[in-house]
Amino acid sequence: MLHLLFAQVNPRWLIWGGVLAAFLSTFLVIRALQNRLPRDGGRKFAVNGALSKGKPRGAGLLFVLAFAVCGVLFAFFSPEYLIYLLLTVGAMLSGYLDDASDVPWGEYKKGLIDLVLALAGGFTYLNFNGSQIAIPFTDLTVQLPNWLFILLSVVLIWASINVTNCTDGVDGLSGSLTLVTLGAFYLVCRTVDPHFALLIGMFVAAILAYQWFNASPSLLMMGDAGSRAMGFFIALAAMKSGSPLLYIPLALVMILDGGLGLAKISLKRFLKISILKNTRTPLHDHARKNKGWSDTQVVFRFVILQVVLCFAVLSLIL
Repeated sequence: MLHLLFAQVNPRWLIWGGVLAAFLSTFLVIRALQNRLPRDGGRKFAVNGALSKGKPRGAGLLFVLAFAVCGVLFAFFSPEYLIYLLLTVGAMLSGYLDDASDVPWGEYKKGLIDLVLALAGGFTYLNFNGSQIAIPFTDLTVQLPNWLFILLSVVLIWASINVTNCTDGVDGLSGSLTLVTLGAFYLVCRTVDPHFALLIGMFVAAILAYQWFNASPSLLMMGDAGSRAMGFFIALAAMKSGSPLLYIPLALVMILDGGLGLAKISLKRFLKISILKNTRTPLHDHARKNKGWSDTQVVFRFVILQVVLCFAVLSLIL
């Protein structure tokens, strides 16, 4: 909204103002309110899960709200963007209420919430942008039937929420991978939808402020409140890039880290098929427990792999 009040201001200054406001407001609100967050009870089956016991959890509440407020104030105002901000906050709240609950929510309850968010996100995008998508690394565009576009957008949003959530098990890992992926989509969206690119920039700034406190050894954790909102927003960024299939290479490390575990559990539960019997999932736990990597090595090596992939993809499409 501030861009309406300062219409004569150089847009670059407004962009810088939005990014700096997102970073500083997130940093200050975390400093002030971190001790009011619920405390983690330790993750029984995670590698080194007991080390998190007693730390503030659910910091996603703080950095997502700071981002949303800055998005309303600094981003180009449109009903579409406002709905996206509200849905991102909704994804965060669904995770925060689970974080704060004495009894963890069941998978089916969270799955239903994911479905509602995914449908709302898919229909919103379709209403404002249509169902045409570009095929990566080609000059082809495809006009999908509306029903197929909604189906694929639901799959994308659901998958992104859940694989991002599953990577949140090592200090700094989920946030760092999200920063790399969103940074890549920022560069793509600058040429496709520069107004949405500003929203990406502000979300990146908010996550960076959170990472200040989450660097190993962490002082607090984002919880499902942060990871679910990040996953939802990554899916939006992929859709707004005009080429949703770019999600696969630009988030591949996250997909493999969190997605293999989801596939392993689903196949065993529903089809009685066992895969990856000698591989611990998520893969970051396999790297720590089976390969002996330290938390720092996991974060740096996973991020390095994703940076290389993003650089390769961007060099081909930009």
